Amino acid sequence: MTPTHFTFSAAFLMGLAGLAFHRVHLLSALLCLEGMMLSLFLALSLWTLELNSTNFTAAPLLLLAFSACEASAGLALLVATTRTHGTDRLQNLNLLQC
Repeated sequence: MTPTHFTFSAAFLMGLAGLAFHRVHLLSALLCLEGMMLSLFLALSLWTLELNSTNFTAAPLLLLAFSACEASAGLALLVATTRTHGTDRLQNLNLLQC
């Protein structure tokens, strides 16, 4: 495993660990998801450069577009929950209460 592959794998795993263990605020969960998507984007971009193939050049842009859609949906959810519940703490969110 090259050092660049190790770096991107470690960045993805650190984002995943942050998402799994530090679930206090919705904003911190969204930041961990964005870090994971950024590491995936960079790894996929370097992978297409290493292969020198034109077949996979659209894949990083497609991943970046889906990441932007995920970020906008997450921020809309953050604003909506903050307006209704007054906080973005994940302990206060209960799906069984309406």
